[in-house]
Amino acid sequence: MNWQELLFQNESLILTLLRFGNYKKDRMQFRLFEKSVYENRRSVLKRNVGSGLIVLMGNEESSMNYEHNWYPYRQDSNFLYYFGLNTTGLAAVIDIESGEEIIFGNELTIDDVVWTGALPSISEMALEVGVTVTRPYNAIEQAIRAALASGRKVHILPPYRPENKIKLSEWFRVPVRGLDELVSVTLIKAIVSQRSYKEAREVAEMHQATLTSGKMHLAAMRYAKPGMKEYEVMAKVKEVAHANNSSISFNPIVTIHGETLHNLYSANTIRDGQMILCDAGASNDMNYAGDLTCTFPVGEKFTSKQKDVYEIVLNSHNAAIAMLKPGVLYKDVYLTACQKIVEGMQSLGLMKGNAQDAVAAGAHALFFQCGLGHMIGLDVHDMEDLGDTQFGMKSFGIRVEEDFLITEEGYQQIGERLPITVDEVEAVRADYEQF
Repeated sequence: MNWQELLFQNESLILTLLRFGNYKKDRMQFRLFEKSVYENRRSVLKRNVGSGLIVLMGNEESSMNYEHNWYPYRQDSNFLYYFGLNTTGLAAVIDIESGEEIIFGNELTIDDVVWTGALPSISEMALEVGVTVTRPYNAIEQAIRAALASGRKVHILPPYRPENKIKLSEWFRVPVRGLDELVSVTLIKAIVSQRSYKEAREVAEMHQATLTSGKMHLAAMRYAKPGMKEYEVMAKVKEVAHANNSSISFNPIVTIHGETLHNLYSANTIRDGQMILCDAGASNDMNYAGDLTCTFPVGEKFTSKQKDVYEIVLNSHNAAIAMLKPGVLYKDVYLTACQKIVEGMQSLGLMKGNAQDAVAAGAHALFFQCGLGHMIGLDVHDMEDLGDTQFGMKSFGIRVEEDFLITEEGYQQIGERLPITVDEVEAVRADYEQF
């Protein structure tokens, strides 16, 4: 018997020996909270949904331009919240009546191990989050169909990845376009009510992500020089994220044309007398996100006109922050910010009339096209895949953005306060030539 035959006949034994010889807890490729965190979260979810089978889809690798050239991997945030396992090719089922929790996934083959090295098995990873039952991935279809055949409700979330849409379509035997009718509003409401309130451990992770986000913005303020390309400043922003063991929570916007809300073109030359808008955030190694925006002059100082407009935006921002406390309607905070923008535009002679009437008519949207803010957490726009639009009322070239936690007493800023007033920003820019 040659070595190839020996290898393939004893594949399972070899894989076991590889894992046994190399597996340690620090071989996990991701960080986890304590096991009880995930167990408690799932317990609350079961109680709030009430009955039936809950299906939570993890994500797969997604090919960029050919099969094995992938986009950076990102696990589904709901799967992360309840099961914590930041690895590909998994799905989970929670049987509310029986209490059984199952993770479905396929173990690495010996071909996989050649590329990845020895990694924990799915059952080993599952135990770290309090799950004792694992099954091959294709067994989930039988579990779903058995539940449906017995007349039980199977709860799913709105799928956003095409591969998950295809799988759910096959498992439920409905066309892809019919999946919307199967989405469980009960499950959505249960998850939104749970994830909207951040645990102390989550706030700590968000604080870390926002600290890194702040460093990214401060680097942009210090680094940008007349004659540079926007992408050179962008590169510095991304460098800081990766140097702090983080990735970017979304594709950054670094532009002299901030009047275009999502301007991802970054090849313009920046010149004295212009302003740069930087909208960027870090995602830490547990996928919690920060999201900040700063706007600063390319030269050392704001021009008179830039200063006037910047302070209108900052005044609106500060008026909104001052209102943050439990019991206040987000809509009222938004409308106050809108009114401050209108009043500022009136002071420049760009609008006239009664400010409240102008806001009621939507006239402010000429200068304030986007919403005031959004939720953050595991997603940079937390739970928007669930259709949660509470934070952000949709429709300048100047924006400022900070992150806040609502507390019993009022609010708490997450991360460290960046230079934000005109004097503070100009103080940073005064030294840009030495960086």
